[in-house]
Parts: sequence; structure tokens; C-alpha cells
Amino acid sequence: MRWILPLLMVLAACNTPGPHFRGLPATTVTVDGSTFDVRVRGRLAEALRTNMEYAPRFGPIRQRAAMAMEIVSGCKVKEVRGDQALATGILDCGKGGPAIDRSLPHDELSCYTLDSYISPATGELVLDVDCTPI
Repeated sequence: MRWILPLLMVLAACNTPGPHFRGLPATTVTVDGSTFDVRVRGRLAEALRTNMEYAPRFGPIRQRAAMAMEIVSGCKVKEVRGDQALATGILDCGKGGPAIDRSLPHDELSCYTLDSYISPATGELVLDVDCTPI
């Protein structure tokens, strides 16, 4: 019976943002089959992958996470660190604002927003984005 509380704590932490991003609203973005909760604070963005994928490698996930961060932040992503579940990106917003065209946020993919709405359950903005290789 003692193991129930620790088990519940571990399961509750599976979809929790890092300490620097706690308390910030998340924007949900799907890029090429990977769904991320993206949070932005200053020059950093965090992409928390929330969908199940069989044996994902970080290479493809890194590119999708970077794209999700670019879509939400409006800035270029200089570098992505982390792993398949939680990635942190360093943003380059240039001088005075967004540095990218949101219709083509990455050299290899073309994306557009299919739908956006406020989730009735969480009150957060949800974006459904469709991306195709160029």
C-alpha cells in the first residue's frame, strides 16, 4: 500500500514542464505526427512531447521540436538540447521581433495552421498545424 503514493507522483510528473517554465501556459502544436506542449520564456522555449511514438530517435524529434518552438515563439531556434521527451531551444529573435516567416518556419518543411482554439478543459491555446516536406 505504501507504493501507491510514489507511483501516483511519478505518473503525475510525466507531463510536467521544467522548473524554468512552470506556471506558463502551453501551446499545443503537432508537427509531422509529433505533438508538443510549447512554452516560451525570454530567449528559451521548451517543447514537451505529449504523444506516444515507438522508439523515437532524437534527431527527427529535435527538428520537429524546433519547428514547434519557431511556430509558437515567432523566432528562429539556434540550438535544441534535451531528449525525445523534453527539448529546450535557444531562441534568436533578432532585433525588435519575430525573425521568421510562419508559413515556412524551416528549410525542409512547409507548415500551415489547420485550426486554433482555446481548450475548454485547460483554457490554453491549441494549434493544429499541418507540415509537409518541401
